[in-house]
Amino acid sequence: MLVVIYTWTVIRAPIDSVQGIVQKVLYVHPPLAWGAYLGFIVTGVCGALYLWRRNESTDQLAVSGAEVGVLFCSLILVTGPIWAKGTWGKWWTWDPRLATTLLQWFVYLAYILLRNFSDGGARAARFASLYGIVGVILIPLNYYVIEIFEGRAMHPENLERGSLGDGMGLPFLMGNLTLLAAFLYLLLSRWEIEGLRTRVARQAATARRGEL
Repeated sequence: MLVVIYTWTVIRAPIDSVQGIVQKVLYVHPPLAWGAYLGFIVTGVCGALYLWRRNESTDQLAVSGAEVGVLFCSLILVTGPIWAKGTWGKWWTWDPRLATTLLQWFVYLAYILLRNFSDGGARAARFASLYGIVGVILIPLNYYVIEIFEGRAMHPENLERGSLGDGMGLPFLMGNLTLLAAFLYLLLSRWEIEGLRTRVARQAATARRGEL
């Protein structure tokens, strides 16, 4: 139902007089950014909880947050150039926001690779937790980098109350709600899968020891 309402409101949204129809990427691109931020925050917070309590479930949620966050960040890096081409005439430019988003993507992709190619033990989980906590620093940097560069960035300023035109508020709200629901669904599903994977691995290890 959210997707249907979201699609309908985007179709009915006015076409920007300057950017044209490509401006409707607005209803997808920033909501994806919130999803990426949330995923990486989950990774950092759950990493800290794992270091504190040594609860394996929180470590599994940290992994899940990183994977869903990277998915959303990847979609940012796809939708962003589409909007940039229609607005700036270039698919890519080394704008500060674009550069920090790409850096963020690489940092958390490295986190996923670390988890997938390590032995999966407690030592790897501790190191990944520290890595995930440090990586959270990139979130405020990515958000405020436009203000830091004080107008020298090509990206527009961050959205504030009243900065959307008439008829743009509802589709933007629906975009945020729909992609938040998608984020939560993917995060919880991935967390469940990670728990099942851990139990299966333990059962297999127990079976091997029994054979020996």
